[in-house]
Amino acid sequence: MMIHHNGYETTVTHSQLDEVLDELGYCAGRVATAVNECFVPQSERPTKRLCPGDRLEVLAPMSGG
Repeated sequence: MMIHHNGYETTVTHSQLDEVLDELGYCAGRVATAVNECFVPQSERPTKRLCPGDRLEVLAPMSGG
């Protein structure tokens, strides 16, 4: 299924948000997520289904100075 991930078209095989995050290589407990500009708390990720064309934004902390 094609979604928009951080502004880029991306093909994923899963539809549950927690599985998509894993598929994309994120450590799910260390990121903030929004689907179609609506914040999705970590507790709701296992039940949040993505649909083709959804916009997924993932924010991850960066280390450095």
